[in-house]
Amino acid sequence: MLKTIIISFITFSSILFASGNIEGEIAHQPLNIAAIIMFLIFVGGTLMITYWAAKRTKTASDFYTAGGGITGFQNGMAIAGDYMSAASFLGISGLVYLAGYDGLIYSIGFLVGWPIILFLISERLRNLGKYTFADVASFRLKQEPIRILASFGAIATVILYLIAQMVGSGKLIELLFGLPYEYAVILVGILMILYVTFGGMLATTWVQIIKAGLLLSGATFMALAVLYHFDFSFEKLFQRAVDVHDKGIDIMSPGGLVSDPISAISLGIALMFGTAGLPHILMRFFTVADAKEARKSVFFATGFIGYFYILTFIIGFGAIVMVLNNPEYLDLAKQAISGGSPIVGGKNMAAIHLSHAVGGDLFLGFISAVAFATILAVVSGLTLAGASAISHDLYANVLEKGICDEAKEMRVSKIATIVLGIVAIGLGIAFEKQNIAFVVGLAFAIAASSNFPVLFLSMFWSKLTTRGAVIGGVLGLSTAILLVILGPIVWVDVLGNAEAIFPYKYPALFSVTVAFISIWFFSITDNSERAKAERVAFEAQDIRSQTGIGAEGASVH
Repeated sequence: MLKTIIISFITFSSILFASGNIEGEIAHQPLNIAAIIMFLIFVGGTLMITYWAAKRTKTASDFYTAGGGITGFQNGMAIAGDYMSAASFLGISGLVYLAGYDGLIYSIGFLVGWPIILFLISERLRNLGKYTFADVASFRLKQEPIRILASFGAIATVILYLIAQMVGSGKLIELLFGLPYEYAVILVGILMILYVTFGGMLATTWVQIIKAGLLLSGATFMALAVLYHFDFSFEKLFQRAVDVHDKGIDIMSPGGLVSDPISAISLGIALMFGTAGLPHILMRFFTVADAKEARKSVFFATGFIGYFYILTFIIGFGAIVMVLNNPEYLDLAKQAISGGSPIVGGKNMAAIHLSHAVGGDLFLGFISAVAFATILAVVSGLTLAGASAISHDLYANVLEKGICDEAKEMRVSKIATIVLGIVAIGLGIAFEKQNIAFVVGLAFAIAASSNFPVLFLSMFWSKLTTRGAVIGGVLGLSTAILLVILGPIVWVDVLGNAEAIFPYKYPALFSVTVAFISIWFFSITDNSERAKAERVAFEAQDIRSQTGIGAEGASVH
């Protein structure tokens, strides 16, 4: 295994150092040796961590949950690393750069999902689950249909999120290092497969912790450098931003990005409930020893993520002043105000250019490497969640229920990791020229409309039945997909139709409502013997969810 890692590292090194002679289709940054060196240091270091983790990954518990040996602080850092994606770092700072105050609505929307997890889900999730959130959703219900539903919701969310991350990483590396897009996507895919296949959750966790530390350090330095430029006065920073931005005082007013109440509410629901339904985030709560550590994880993660989003707001306004007002970045400024590239060009490169403005080539290299590390950490967590859904939920508990041993389950999980990596590479290349904005929105809509309602009601509503959960979950999932397709982003922007059938970009308000009402209706009208037994089983589940003591499972078979 060590030989494989070393050969892979040497191959990646030779590709990157050769990339300076390759001309891509987009305007690249001048070859930054510092960025390449830092990139190689990060890749080399994380591959060594993978080697270390591989020697300690012997059982299914080690592979899926790092043996439950991660502390609350470490898991909080890892959750932050999993959650603070390139979309957050580049995208939100870019939105602030483009629209000012309005960009903050996205960061707040992402953050407010955390209290839901903190106060409602984390403790019960840790007490009831083993490896995946499907363990919890199916605890007292019929295993097969609930696990199938939860698995498809998790896999759909993972694949959609992976598409966005793979396309973003390919374009970012193409822009920064001059590496052809296809090679960049393949590089990310291979590293992702190595981390997860050999190191499992332990390697993934430490990649996320390191990435979170690097990202928080880099963002802190950028924010402090911006504030130092304005004598640590927010008033001076905001005033200068108003003076130089084409929109003037309007950048300090809300309502530009989301103009109608329905869209605002729908976006908020997608970000809140979608966050609480992301499988790679929920999976992290099984890596700690008990419910107390799970609560500590969310406490630390909330602090790190909230602090990070405050920094992105400062970085966005700093970019308005120090990038938009700088002749060296005039082309970037023109791209940003006109909307820029839907992936990593224009506004979404504001943070990268600001890093050069405040720290020169060396800091630009550091931030570029951190942006790449951010993508690697997120795709590793996503891949592990997807592989777990396939191996643990579908294979071990549905297809081979009762006859699948631990060794076979781990083997299937590693095969699933490789397959997911290949699929992610293929879709990343296929979606290169597409506007992928709808993909992330659809991932959150599915998580909010299918994963979260079933998970939440399985833990808190005694009258939930298998029939209600399955029908409601399927209807929520279908509604979210259908409304995204019929909405402005896909129906007009992607398919080229003149007018959208569904007028709103964000379907969560409607799809989540459909899911909850359907689950409620089809549960209360279910008078079967199985439904009666499932309602009775809620009491045993509730005791275990609050104390961690009780039956290992109350499922009705």
